[in-house]
Amino acid sequence: MAIVKRRKQQSTKKWLKQYNQRAGVEGTISQGVRGFSLRECRYVGLDKVHLQHILTATAMNMIRLFAWFEGIPLAKTRVSSFAKLAH
Repeated sequence: MAIVKRRKQQSTKKWLKQYNQRAGVEGTISQGVRGFSLRECRYVGLDKVHLQHILTATAMNMIRLFAWFEGIPLAKTRVSSFAKLAH
């Protein structure tokens, strides 16, 4: 019964809007972890760590801005090996 309710809820525009926001945030976190080593902090102390996060976010925004200016398309969503078997 609960799964039917959730599936019905997932077909609403409000849910899709919220999910799209989450997907964007997940992509940003993934880019930060994979491209900018966000899981590793180079400094000790809250102020220095905060500065590192600000500079990392600025660098990510600059790279995205340059890619947008150059017309580089966004990466396609990766398809897992298991999902490829279904096609």
